[in-house]
Amino acid sequence: MQAGSLIVSVFGDALFPRGGGIWVGSLVQLLEPLALNARLVRTALFRLVKEDWVRPQVHGRRSDYFLSPTGQHRIVEASRHIYANTDPVWDQRWRLILTTGELHAKEREALRSALFWHGFGSLSPTTFIHPSADLGAAFDALLDEGLGALRPSLLPLLAAESGSAGAASSADVVRRAWDLEQLGLRYTSFVQTYQPLLEVARLQGAQPSTATDPGAIDDQSAFLLRILLIHDYRRLLLRDPELPTALLPPGWPGQTARLLCQELYRRLLAGSERHLDLYCRLADGSTPGPISASLTRFQATDPLRFNG
Repeated sequence: MQAGSLIVSVFGDALFPRGGGIWVGSLVQLLEPLALNARLVRTALFRLVKEDWVRPQVHGRRSDYFLSPTGQHRIVEASRHIYANTDPVWDQRWRLILTTGELHAKEREALRSALFWHGFGSLSPTTFIHPSADLGAAFDALLDEGLGALRPSLLPLLAAESGSAGAASSADVVRRAWDLEQLGLRYTSFVQTYQPLLEVARLQGAQPSTATDPGAIDDQSAFLLRILLIHDYRRLLLRDPELPTALLPPGWPGQTARLLCQELYRRLLAGSERHLDLYCRLADGSTPGPISASLTRFQATDPLRFNG
């Protein structure tokens, strides 16, 4: 587990709703139970500053770190996927990006990698495809990746199936463009890891616990579990093209993982927020409270429940 990646999860899930900043000493205190000492945290923050995730604000001998505008934008975009309550809807049209000019091998690989992180699969070295991605957002993202010079060589298209008899099916397209097998195994592992913790959280919710209850999830544990849950789930989503249900294999474990994540997160939320109220401080000693929207994450009109 990389310290920088975990700290990004902390900023995105716990700190962004509280103003996006924290005193470095407070961050060390929050993460110390995960074997991240002060040196590791400070080194990770230094790297995140260079990557324009956070910016320091010095107060005498103390320093706060706040999300930069770029970091805030990245968090907002990621949150739309992480905390989604429903699967994406498919309008039966494919989004295509074709390369129309000659690209060097390094340029082609950089393009493939950038589009992969936005869910696009590859039908050929010159054809990238997705069923619901925002083509405009994908093109804007190329600028952020330093690939704006390639845009004149790319042609974005919307395509609909003609329904011709004997033609390749949507399932054939999915099998060729994406390798879902490894991702499915990762989702299955995620479910196997967190299902026992959900059972503990359910039991604790049904029976009021005390500080001496063996195996009880106290407020600190609720915070740590919440961060690890979102961290692991976020890493899965980075590799997930987020295909509509109609295009996924039967029994797709990603849907099971989403329901589990939603329910466990909601059960950990109250205790984890109490812990943050005590230990999430700025350099001046103040403790920013959460905005109300963060307390309704994963809240659907019809409550979802994991039935694993």
